[in-house]
This record gives sequence, structure tokens and C-alpha cells, in this order.
Amino acid sequence: MLDTKSSMLNLTALPPLSLYIHIPWCIKKCPYCDFNSHNKPNQLPEEEYIDCLIADLENALPLIWGRSIRSIFIGGGTPSLFSPKSIGRLLQAVRSRTNLSPMAEITIEANPGTVDNDHIQGYSQAGINRISFGIQSFNDKHLKVLGRVHDSADAIKAVTQAKKYFDNINLDIIYGLPEQSEADLIADLNMALSFETSHLSCYNLTLEPNTAFYVNPPRGLPDNDLCYAMQDIIVDHLAKNELKRYEISAYAKHNRQCQHNVNYWQFGDYLGIGAGSHSKLSFSDKIIRQVRQKHPQNYMAAVGKTEHIVEDKIVDTKDLPFEFMLNTLRLMDGFSTTLFVERTGLSLSAILHTLSLAEHKGFIQPLRNGRITPTKLGHDFQNELLMLFLNE
Repeated sequence: MLDTKSSMLNLTALPPLSLYIHIPWCIKKCPYCDFNSHNKPNQLPEEEYIDCLIADLENALPLIWGRSIRSIFIGGGTPSLFSPKSIGRLLQAVRSRTNLSPMAEITIEANPGTVDNDHIQGYSQAGINRISFGIQSFNDKHLKVLGRVHDSADAIKAVTQAKKYFDNINLDIIYGLPEQSEADLIADLNMALSFETSHLSCYNLTLEPNTAFYVNPPRGLPDNDLCYAMQDIIVDHLAKNELKRYEISAYAKHNRQCQHNVNYWQFGDYLGIGAGSHSKLSFSDKIIRQVRQKHPQNYMAAVGKTEHIVEDKIVDTKDLPFEFMLNTLRLMDGFSTTLFVERTGLSLSAILHTLSLAEHKGFIQPLRNGRITPTKLGHDFQNELLMLFLNE
């Protein structure tokens, strides 16, 4: 635990609060995935895990008393392995125990290979109002390399069915795939655009440590120049179809930005429940971070004994500028200087020197109308930009 005296803040207002719920199982682990996901056991402990999530939430209630929850995101893993009945029971438990905004955005992640029409309709009836499909590609060759359990026909069918019940749909697309050409990418984008969905998330394939691809990289990965060219294609192609890039990997139609993720990127608060979930919660005098037990069996065994939180610390004041920038600099429009002061409790003078250095290097634009905005160079070389604040 950090010394609380060195971390005392004076926050004049608390940021918006979101709820993240983690469901950790998948049919099988994808070779590129570094999220906390585990192969599904023969008998999925669905009801038991929902009970544990509710207990986890109840234990955390004193940390969020009186605060309104603006969004819920059910992620994984593959949350769509759980039935609409279980998701409905979980959401009802949230509603009865918290101050959930009646306008809350409620998202569930879904794998096209695990849902049918009844599932999708059931999620809508349970109160889900936004669905996010892990499509990754509409090219069967690429899906096979990525180790996905669905094919392009499954993806097309799932999105087509979802449009009957949801008007807020996100599709995840991965680019920079083995043997992928610019023409392949454009074909994926055109297929995604054909559904007229409100949001697309486009991620460059990266070889993350502790993944199968990191140990045995696939052949035919495009070089950095081709990946940058692909990113430019995505930005231009989606802009022509009224999907504006508002975050490094996120594109949305007007007023269809993912409110849950925007809250993350604006250094808002979030309570995370479920195996391996993270929380960031603000109080008038401190900001805390928590981490839950990562393995689902260990997590479920620990919740009943309230031993499921393996890390619980106060964020040191000196770390706040970097943590703030780690989130807000992902946004294309950057952030207001007022937001920095409100969310960190620090004076702008704490980062003026580093902002000047970042501007000198061409990573951010000159301060204008009270906003700090990254340049294209700053977005393309974000790690180098962030390192300036880490060193500071």
C-alpha cells in the first residue's frame, strides 16, 4: 500500500462511473489474445458464476454509494456463452442494488459462432441495448489463421439477425493479418459497411507476450509500412462512409461513440467485477485501483470469503499525469486542460514542461481553446509520446 499522505488529493467533483463485468471463458483461446480468457470447461458453471458476480457487486457497494452508473460493459472471454436468462438475472441484480441510469448504455460482447436468433433476441429483452461482435475478418482464410471458431457465413448471419433487435452495433475488425493485402482489407471494410452499423473498431494485429503468436509468429505478417498504409485506408474509407475516427482504433457515426469506452479514455471511474477485472475509483482525497483474482476457479472460491481482491492500492500523485495521458491521448480530439485538473486534482503546471517538450517533438499541437490535441505523429508514435510523461 502506498503512503496515503503522499497521495492525498483534493478532487472537487467525482468523474462519471461505469461498471465492467468480466466473463472469462471462451470455446478456445485465440492465438493472438492476451486478455484474461480461459478454455470453457465441459460443464460451464454459469449459475454459480452469476452468483459470484452478484456477491462481488454487493461487496463493492460501499465504494460507490450514491453514485449513478452511466454504462455497463459485459466483456470477456466470450460473454455470449452465457444464456439470455443468466444475463437478465445479472442485470436485474445490478438494477436492484445500484443507481443505474435509465439512459445507461449496456453492451455485451458476442462471438458470431456462439449466438443464434434466440440468443440475440433474448439479450435485447434482458436489457442489453448495444452488442459488439468479434468479427475480426470476413475472409475465411484469415479467420482460420486467427483461430476463430466462426466463419464468414456465421458472422454475416449474426449481424443480420442483430439488426432486427439492436440499432447500436459494433463490429471488431483486425488488420495487418498474415498474407493480407490492401484489397483484402478493403473487402473486409466494405462487408462491414454493408450492414450500416453505427460503430467499427479496427485493431492492428500485434504479437503480445504470453500468446501463442508471440511464441510462434505466423508467416507472412505485413511490415510496418504496409500496416501504416492499411491504417490510412481505414481512416479514409470509413470517413467517406460517415464513420469518424474519434479514438485510435474506434470509428463511429454521429453520436454513436461507445460511451463506456469514452469514459475510460476520459479518465473516468469504473468498477470491475468478475475474474481478473480492474477497477479505478475516485474519492475526494484519493484515487484507488483494484484487481480481482484472475483465474475463474480461484475467483469463485475467493468471493465468498471476500478474498477475491488481490491488489488494492492508492494511486500515487506522481503517477497521475502518466495514467491520465495513457487514456486521454488515445482520443483524436485530445482533452481539455480543465478535464486534467478535475480528474487528477493536480494543477496544469504539473505537466506544462512535458507538454512543451511534446509540442517541440511534434507530438501535440499548440494549446488552442484550452485543449491538448495529439498530432498524427503523436497518434502514430503514441508510446514515444507517453514515455515523456512517464519519465516526468
